[in-house]
Parts: sequence; structure tokens; C-alpha cells
Amino acid sequence: MRALLTILTAMFTAERRSFLRGLALAALVLLMGAALFGLSGWFITAATAAGLAGAGLAFDASRPAAFVRYLALGRTAARYGERLFTHDATLRALSQLRIRLLRGLLDSPWRALERLRANAFLNRVTADIDALDGLALRLVLPGLAGNAAILIATAALWALVHPAVALLVGGGYLIGPFAVFLLGTRQAQKPSRQAEAALQATRSRLIDLIAARDDLAVYGQLQTARDHVATAQARHHQARDRLDRIERRSSLALDLTGAAVTAGALALGAHLAQAGSISAAQAAIGVFVALALAEAVGPVARAMSELGRMLQAARRVAPAITEQPAAVHATHAPGPGGALEITGLTYRHGPDRGDLFHPLSFAVAPGETVALTGPSGSGKSTVLLIAAGCLPPGGGRVCLGDTDVTRCSRKKLNDRVTLVPQRHALISGSVAQNLRLAAPEAGDDALWAALDATALRDTVADKGGLDAMLGFRGAGLSGGEARRLVLARALLRKPDLLLLDEPTEGLDQATAAQVMQGLRRALPDAAILIAAHRPGEIEAADRAVAIDARD
Repeated sequence: MRALLTILTAMFTAERRSFLRGLALAALVLLMGAALFGLSGWFITAATAAGLAGAGLAFDASRPAAFVRYLALGRTAARYGERLFTHDATLRALSQLRIRLLRGLLDSPWRALERLRANAFLNRVTADIDALDGLALRLVLPGLAGNAAILIATAALWALVHPAVALLVGGGYLIGPFAVFLLGTRQAQKPSRQAEAALQATRSRLIDLIAARDDLAVYGQLQTARDHVATAQARHHQARDRLDRIERRSSLALDLTGAAVTAGALALGAHLAQAGSISAAQAAIGVFVALALAEAVGPVARAMSELGRMLQAARRVAPAITEQPAAVHATHAPGPGGALEITGLTYRHGPDRGDLFHPLSFAVAPGETVALTGPSGSGKSTVLLIAAGCLPPGGGRVCLGDTDVTRCSRKKLNDRVTLVPQRHALISGSVAQNLRLAAPEAGDDALWAALDATALRDTVADKGGLDAMLGFRGAGLSGGEARRLVLARALLRKPDLLLLDEPTEGLDQATAAQVMQGLRRALPDAAILIAAHRPGEIEAADRAVAIDARD
């Protein structure tokens, strides 16, 4: 429940005034409904009693009728205002929640981002946030407004009718629905979690099916993948059927509770009226108010069936929107010059793990290319991530222009450093759009120059030029072509420090040599550090630094 409170606090903090207005109007709607029913019951009963007593002409019917019309029209207007305030506030709060979620995910540790799959990210940003709209609209606001209306109505019945009737109506509507909610929630939590898990599995498998449809078709696994999606959908439907049955049973229990409270108010009111403690018209007020308050507990069944889904979504979203103050204090800019200096650098994957490699010390001067060498798993990619400020060092220092990168703000460091990891990222769009992700204001000449440097001009020209369209994740390019396009995009940033992780992977020897020469020509003054595996990358460097991995 702590996660739900975190989300609720974030939503109410963002739209406090609108939510409070919506809550007040929601309670007013319920109170006006109870007053409308109570006044109508009193009016009908009192008018009938006056007629039977022969005092019909003396009975004042105009004012009660006017109040009935006022309550009916006022209740409609209040309902409209309540819907307007609460839904508008919820939509704005969810929009801000999405922004906080995206910022939180982007500020997550690099290793956490590496483990975050595209389908999980998409589900968290869309489905989880959408699930949380019911937290305010169907759980908190209706619950608070309903309880407030029941308490105020109980106080009014105590003053206008009789304390016994007030206790019966108020106690019945506070205790009965609460018991139904607790019991129903206990029954609904498991199928609610199962429905949410199955829905996530459906989305994930469907995204995987679409993304890998070509490979699945080649290996004859397309139908198998479709069957996996269908299986997840079937599990979701089964869990939803169970939730629907629980919701129907809970709704029946709430209806029976309302009927029991109304019948009790009728019997108690009749008894008190026969005893002369109250009039028949006062007894009618208790009965009709009991009927009206059934609306206050109506949302319980819907909220109960969605509580499990909201709880799971909150547990996934809450950690990402929690601010991480450790990253906020870094405000320094890298020092002048692009020299990279690494002194006594170590790193470990966890507090209980040993160092990944022996202390590492070297420097990369502006205009120099240095290749990091070592067996796979020795820590070459890790050193690049530390130099880019993506990972904190386990020990030692990493300085850019005499300034420790751990003290540099992310934005200022990104303006000076560009990292090209092994896994490249391209979007569905034109070649120009992919390149301008790095430099939105770059002209066509700059784009062609970057393509020239990575030996990609002729390839792009043959495909239709800068306006040539690429598919999902750069579909339409070979692996080597996509790799070079990512390198061309990195050149457009004109960094002082360029970090490359196996930049010529997938290229033939001649093209690899051409690309390495083009990178240096495009950035003559930049310091370039390469995690090198291929001999051509090592030969293109001015010198090599070997990483001594721990046994």
C-alpha cells in the first residue's frame, strides 16, 4: 500500500485544488441526492397525512416543491462540475506522472537501463499509468465523498428524525460496505494480479512477435509465437471472468446491504411512529435517505476489482518517480580541453563482488586515439561507460579536462562526450531524421559530410538520399550500414571526447579502415577512446592500453 500512497501523494500534490473541488462536489452530489429523496419522502407523506386529516388546503406545498426542484437541478449541475474537475485533474496529474516516470527512468543507473526491455518500458509508461487513473476516480475520491456524505446524513437524521434511525442508517452503510470491500478485495487480489500479468505478457509477446516476425518466419516459429500470444490472451480472459464474477457478487452484497438498511429504517421508523416518538413524515425521511445513500457505496465493487491491478502498477511506477537526490548535486562543467585522464580506476559489479580488473591508469590527449584491449568480459565496455559518466567508478578517478566526471552534470557532460555502445539505436523514419537526433539544426551538407566520413554516402544515395525511409529499428539497412549510420550521427555532435565500443563490428577490413580514417578526419582535435577487439581497430589507434582482468 505504500506504493499506492506514493502515487496518490504525487497526483494530489500536482492537482490539489482541482481534486479538492471535485471531492467537495462529489460529496455535495451525494448529500443533495439524500436530501432530495428525504425531502420528497417527507413531502409525500406529510401531504398525504394532511389530506387525511382534512387540512390539505392549509398545507404549504409550494416551498417543499420548490426545494425539490432546486435539489434536482442543483444535483445535476454539481454532478457535471464534479466530473469536470475530477476527470480534468486526473488527466493532468497522469500527464505529469508520465513525465516524472520518464525522467526517473532516464536517471536510473545505466545497468538498470540496460536490463529494461522495450516492451516493459512501453507497458510501464502506458498501461501502468492508465491503470492508476482509477486510483483517484474510482477508489479514493468516491470513498472519501461517500463516507463524508454518510456521516453528514447520519448527523442530519440524528437531528431531524431520531438517533436510533441515524445509527441504523449510518452504521449499516459504514460497516456493511466496508466488510464487503475487505472480503471482496481479498478474493479479487489474486485474479486481478493474474489478469494484469497476463495482459503484460500479451503485450510483450505481441511486441516481440512484430519486432522479430522476419526471423520467426525464417525459422518456422511464427505460428508458435502467435500461439504464445493467444495463450496469454486466454489467461487474461479467464482472470477477467473471475473478476467479473467477484464484482457481480459484491454488487449483489451491496444491494442486499442497501435493502437491509432501508428495510430496517422502515421497520424502526414505523415502530417509533406508532410509539409517538416521531411522525410518519419523519419516518419517511429515514427510509428515503437510506435509499439515496446506496449511491454512496456503489463504486465499492468496481474499485475492489481494480485494486489489485492498481497496486501492481503502483509498485512498478513508484520507484521510478521517487527522486534520487544523489544525482542532483553534480552541477560542474568539464574543464577546458578534451583530455581524458584515468588514474587507479577499478570497478566491481556489486558490494560482495571483487574488482573486475586491476587498477587502470592512462590518458588520452586531444587528437589522440587510444585502443583498450583485453579478452571479452575484461571490462573494456565498463571503462567506456565510466568515462561517459554512466557508471560510478569503484575506485580511482576519471577526469575530463581536470574535472572529475562524477562531479559533472549530465547535460554538461553530454555536450562534451559522445558514447557509441555496441547496441545501436535507430528509429523508424528517414535517414535525415535519424541523423538529426544528434543535431536537430544540422543542414544537409553537414549530414552528407558525416556520411562521407563513415563511407556511407554512396549507400544512402542509392537508397534514395537523405529522405530514404527506414523501418522499425533501422530496417532497410544491413548490420554494418546501420552501425555506420550511428557513427555518422555521433560525428554530428562534434564531441571533445568520443567513446567507441567496437565501432567496426560487422564491417569488412577495407571498409573498417576507411571508417576509422574518416572518424579521425572528421574530429581532428577530439580524444578518441576505443574498446577494440578487431586488429584493424587496434592498428588505427596511436597506441593500445591492455586491461588486466582479475582472475
